[in-house]
Amino acid sequence: MAKDPVETNPDNYRVVFENERVRVLEYMDFPGNVTTEHSHPDSVMITASDFRRRISTQGRSIEVELPSGAVRWLPAQDHVGSNIGETNTHTFFVELKESAPASPPGSRGPLGPSAV
Repeated sequence: MAKDPVETNPDNYRVVFENERVRVLEYMDFPGNVTTEHSHPDSVMITASDFRRRISTQGRSIEVELPSGAVRWLPAQDHVGSNIGETNTHTFFVELKESAPASPPGSRGPLGPSAV
């Protein structure tokens, strides 16, 4: 079940633009901050600050370190994010409202952002 990050983490996420095709979220936090579980549809993430984070879901975790100005594809996913760095996190997510192509049965997509 989808968990809207604006509802689950209102101190961190806010809608900065929305139309019938996309929704743009701004995300900000501080070192040590941990989000509650939430969902993202297929999205493009644009970093406005350097950051180091742990992204976790279903017993899997990865650590992500990105510089300011990075642009990454974020496949649809549910996760918890933890700021494990020494700087605030500031990012933007351009969430797509269009349906994604079907995935093969039983496949689990990647966790966290990717360069593809």
